[in-house]
Amino acid sequence: MFVWLASYPKSGNTLVRSLLVAYFFSKDGIFSFDLLKNIKLFPNKPLFEGLGVNIENEKEVIKNYIRAQESINKKNAVQFLKTHSYLFNIEGNNFTDLNNSLGVIYIIRDPRNVVTSAAKFFNISPTDAADHLIHTTQLSVSKISDNSPDKIIRDYVGSWSGNFNSWKSFKSQGKYLLIKYEDLIADKEATVKKILKFIYKLKNINFEIDEIKLKNIIESTSFENMKNLEKERGFEEARSNIETKEKIPFFNLGPKNDWKKLLDLELIKKIEKAFKKEMKELDYL
Repeated sequence: MFVWLASYPKSGNTLVRSLLVAYFFSKDGIFSFDLLKNIKLFPNKPLFEGLGVNIENEKEVIKNYIRAQESINKKNAVQFLKTHSYLFNIEGNNFTDLNNSLGVIYIIRDPRNVVTSAAKFFNISPTDAADHLIHTTQLSVSKISDNSPDKIIRDYVGSWSGNFNSWKSFKSQGKYLLIKYEDLIADKEATVKKILKFIYKLKNINFEIDEIKLKNIIESTSFENMKNLEKERGFEEARSNIETKEKIPFFNLGPKNDWKKLLDLELIKKIEKAFKKEMKELDYL
């Protein structure tokens, strides 16, 4: 069984994945982009193609979500899957089930900063980015993805609020951990320990932190270090500008991404009105 790393796009999923792969898949806790290969995106084309599913037939793909997850779960090891999908049920087909899912770590970010980050990353206007967050219905297919087109199958992302609310169903099972991107920035060490304790609890294993390894993880996943790594070696999840073909830096502003300085007042009001309930729940308002 595996642990889901779920989030709306541009909410901190890459940072959480980086922390986890450095802890679970390295000896010393030193992060490198190559380690990210240990956490797969779901859904992805190679997985479904390997099962003989016609990936051009969207209904067939959805019908085989559970079967695809069962094929992954044949491995008896700590496993994680990244997704931007909401926890859907489409025509009787569930996104996942408790036979395959050990639990979920849901990563959330202030939607006002998601808008500014998404606008830069996807090379669209802040207004268009806000419309994506607000108006995409639960049954709409996302037109944006932070992964290579040759590897992805369309994600059913939904709206920012719909995505967030859907994964709460794991709460009643004691298999849900909410992580705020802002907490990762404010106190990464404490937040990483919180994540690790949750994972070990799901696995019914006593938790003992490797402090030296943790120190290396914290340092090697700093925004500046990851930004420098991208400059030196590139990052396959970075997108290219459609017109200029130039790579858009994946690690752009990071903690300096401040909606107060980047969004106009009317757009701020629009986002806050659309997500008032959830933003109050999350102490964003």
